[in-house]
Amino acid sequence: MPQPSCQETLADLRVEIDRIDADLHKLLMERGEIIHRLIEAKARQGGGSAFRPGREADMMRTLASRHEGLLPLDTVESIWRIIISTFTYVQANYSVHADISAGDAAMRDCCRFHFGFTVPYVVHQGASAVIDAVAKSNGDLGLAPVKGGAASGPWWRGLIGPGAPKVIARLPFVERPDHPAGTPLFVIAQPLAEAAARDVVVYSIALERWLDEGPTRLAALGAEILDSAADGFGLSLMVAASGAVGPEQLREALIQAGAVEPRIAEIGSHAARFDFSSAQRPETQDEAA
Repeated sequence: MPQPSCQETLADLRVEIDRIDADLHKLLMERGEIIHRLIEAKARQGGGSAFRPGREADMMRTLASRHEGLLPLDTVESIWRIIISTFTYVQANYSVHADISAGDAAMRDCCRFHFGFTVPYVVHQGASAVIDAVAKSNGDLGLAPVKGGAASGPWWRGLIGPGAPKVIARLPFVERPDHPAGTPLFVIAQPLAEAAARDVVVYSIALERWLDEGPTRLAALGAEILDSAADGFGLSLMVAASGAVGPEQLREALIQAGAVEPRIAEIGSHAARFDFSSAQRPETQDEAA
């Protein structure tokens, strides 16, 4: 970066800002041209999903890791999210279906932060309605709460089965305290043939009853119960576990806790979230001084 001159004037600085703004616009248009060529290349190769959650996670992890300076990370993250989401929309038009049964304001903020205003936002009362809309669509996404969405029953059972929609991402990806769109959400899509991120795998687990030792046994494997609800089948859990932990290990842990023939079904996966606060370099005493 060139060193600022002590003789700089406001006019000089505004010229520099205008130059940078023009360069940014040109680069965005250049990106659009590459996306156009990408669409043509995909068509020649037989198509493919426009959503690549693994690559998107890598991009956002790199972005957050290298960020520094005056501009807040909130702004940078949102800009890049909108760029990614909008250019994905250009490749293949899609809508985002959102469960607003717990309120519209926070969900709308999260949707606009991560997807911008170009992608249509469609509201539903309940996560089951979101799953149904995604299943009937031609490539739409859905947003459902990670926790606290089971008031109307275990909605995640709608993700069971090879042809059913699946969890493909968890938002926000860049974790930090005071995130402006910090409501924990799952992104749901029709099953991806490729590019799924599998750092964390999400399961639906059916039990005949609650197990007092269940949470402890699962936690010993690094697994977490995200939500639970009773239905006509008994008790249903939504559980997240490391991709290195398989369903047989979960089944064994639940049997040790007293379960009889737990039924376990994978309902999606996502990238491990990036903890921005823990990734920051600690300040030394010399720097603090």
